[in-house]
Amino acid sequence: MERQTYLKRIADGLLQERLRSSGAVLVEGPKWCGKTATATRASNSQLFMQDPDKSASYLMAADTKPSLLLQGDTPRLLDEWQSAPVLWDAVRFMVDQRGGKPGQFILTGSAVPQDDAVQHTGTGRISRLMMRPMSLFESLESNGMVSLKSLFEGKTNPEGFSELSIESIASAIVRGGWPASIGDEESIALRHAVDYVEAVINADVSRVDGVEKNPARVRALMRSYARNIATMATIRTIRDDIAIGDADTSVSEKTISQYLTALDRIFVTENLPAWNPVLRSKTAIRTSAKRHFVDPSIATAVMRLTPSRLLDDFQYFGFLFQSLCTRDLRVYAEAIDGQVFHYRDASGLESDTVVCLNDGRWAPIEVKLGATQIEEAAEHLLELKAKVDTKKMKEPSFLMILTGTEFAYRRDDGVLVVPIGCLKD
Repeated sequence: MERQTYLKRIADGLLQERLRSSGAVLVEGPKWCGKTATATRASNSQLFMQDPDKSASYLMAADTKPSLLLQGDTPRLLDEWQSAPVLWDAVRFMVDQRGGKPGQFILTGSAVPQDDAVQHTGTGRISRLMMRPMSLFESLESNGMVSLKSLFEGKTNPEGFSELSIESIASAIVRGGWPASIGDEESIALRHAVDYVEAVINADVSRVDGVEKNPARVRALMRSYARNIATMATIRTIRDDIAIGDADTSVSEKTISQYLTALDRIFVTENLPAWNPVLRSKTAIRTSAKRHFVDPSIATAVMRLTPSRLLDDFQYFGFLFQSLCTRDLRVYAEAIDGQVFHYRDASGLESDTVVCLNDGRWAPIEVKLGATQIEEAAEHLLELKAKVDTKKMKEPSFLMILTGTEFAYRRDDGVLVVPIGCLKD
């Protein structure tokens, strides 16, 4: 695939929508996911807080008269605003001063500042938009023949053919959805992911809260997270896993919790919360979140895995494929006013993901890399559908198995089979 200067992002349209309705929009997400490029295209003037030639003077202005930094054509971009947290309150105040007129400011941030850094939440003035690494549709690897939005609208007879091979999926996982890597040769793209992880371990995770963290412990924690990706591993499980997998490093549960909070705040980890539906019978629902990085390439980079090594371990490949699909579903769900969860109950019945729209529509989606598991996945989806009390909740809009296979089709039992290489928002 040849490198292109800018690949269209789903967030482009979402940002324009937010600008039409809010005085300011905060675009947040991990470093290197494309926030600045997307926000710059939507803005008419820019302030780059991390410009090394100007950052010192910008910080001085923020300390003395932050409103000076807000002057410029609108929408005005304040890139990496958290470098001067006072800008948040200054933007909120300026939006009020301008009568709440929409589309005044865009803020981007790759870290969540400490709780006491801003005085006001910005509710009613500042809209939030989460931006993640690129989905396969955005990186032009999914042909988009099956639309998640259309499925929710009742067009549930999907037809499509994915040209993504298992080898291509392995490469996409290890490369990741980082815009700068799209179109690069494999060795360079893999190097980018490793460099990202090294920056997190050696600098970013400490810089976010000013608390120095032991790089060896951060690395051991991230390696354990990678080994437990797409599972509901507890803090204790992770601690025990570190003791086995990184025998030279010991980390307490308290330290693990502190480090994970820091990783959350720089958008490196993004766990998948549990779904809590209304059931016909009293079945205990597991409430633990599933462990995920914001992009599966973080797991492979910290483990130093190549696509060929993934192909040698299909069990672990399956967990990473689930994480890839979770990333893409989150991107697509965001575009249709939805969120993604997972389901598991005390009987062991689970759904890898559940997409829930804010109007009450929902759909459980099992993720299976190969065709051999499709039959079992369909049984699980039908069983989950039967368990949900549809007198108190809507019927599922559809039941779907998201796969690494070739063809999209509807089974005789109504369950949809859709390759990840065919899906879009």
